[in-house]
Formats: sequence, structure tokens, C-alpha cells
Amino acid sequence: MKHIPWGAVYVGGVQLGALALERGDAVARERLLRGCSTNVDNLAAGRWETLVSSALVVEEPMPLPYALLLLAVLGYAEYAYGAWWAAAVFLFGHASATLLVYGVLRRTAGPATRAALDVGTSYGFNAVLGALTSALPRGAVRTAARAGLLALAAAPVVKRGRTFTDAGHLAALGIGVGLSLAFDYLSGTKRPKITYIPRTSLEPPR
Repeated sequence: MKHIPWGAVYVGGVQLGALALERGDAVARERLLRGCSTNVDNLAAGRWETLVSSALVVEEPMPLPYALLLLAVLGYAEYAYGAWWAAAVFLFGHASATLLVYGVLRRTAGPATRAALDVGTSYGFNAVLGALTSALPRGAVRTAARAGLLALAAAPVVKRGRTFTDAGHLAALGIGVGLSLAFDYLSGTKRPKITYIPRTSLEPPR
């Protein structure tokens, strides 16, 4: 049985879904997007299923460069570590970053922000990208990649006009980098080896 490239299936499905929504009824499109959104109002009402559904839709078709980059990142993660690893990191980063943003916004956001659309693939993308730094050569290269990615994600957050999505991107990338550090630690853990030493003929039996 041939391997199914689940990353490509996901990216293609999201893109085709966006194209279909764009050509469909505007009212139905708005209803669907708002039903899948992880905005404050939905989460405060206990609609936790949006933590998954929000990663399956986008407001509009993804630009081709971004879609290709998403495909490349997910494809490499799937190739290097397996489909389950890629999916788990993607969903964990997406949901965790969403909940962190929600924890801040639920006390500070105004009515417009509480009801804002919040769907898309970018949180999961950033989480997987951060986690993939563990695949880079150890040492200066890996450290520089992590620092550079975090600096790029932090730049929009410190500027005026920042949005909660900018903070979500930084949170998701930080979660991914944190996971990569955990992977580093686990892969570097030395396990004691059991060595069998045969008894010599001069050794008394026990």
C-alpha cells in the first residue's frame, strides 16, 4: 500500500474548501466561518470543537507562496518524523496558542474582537516550523534558527497596530520551539546499556 501524503491532502482540502466557499452563497459562507471560529464568544460559550474546526477552514484561498510553504513544512515533518507526529504537533500548537490568546482576550477584548473571525492554518504551521528546528544540526545552526524565527515572529507583536493573531503566531512558534527543545533532551538522554559478560571456566558457579 502506497503512503498517503496527508500533509498534501490537508493543504489541498483546505484550499479547495476555500475556493468552494468563495464561489458559494455569502450568507452560508459567513455562517460556516463563524461557526468554526475560535473567537472569544464561541469558546466562552463552550464550543470547544472549534479548536479543531478552525484549522480546517480559511477566510479566503491561501496565497500560492504560503500554500507551498505550508505544504513543504508539513511534508518534511511527515517525511522526517511521520504523519502522526506532524498532525499531533500541528493540532497541539494550534489549540494551545488559541487557548493562550483566549485567556488574555476574554478579560480585555471589546465586543468586536470577541466576535472576530479566527480561523486558519497559521498557528499550526508556526508550531510545526518551530518543532522542526530539532531536525537541524546541533549547535550554533539550531540555536540561530530558533532565535531568528522567534525574532521574526516577535517583530509584529511589538509594533503599533498589532493584532491578537500576531500574538498567536508568536505563541504557536514558541510552543513549537519548546517542543523541539524537549525532543532534543529526549534524544540526548543516555540509557544505561546492559552488557553480558560470560563467566570464565575459572569463575566458581553461583
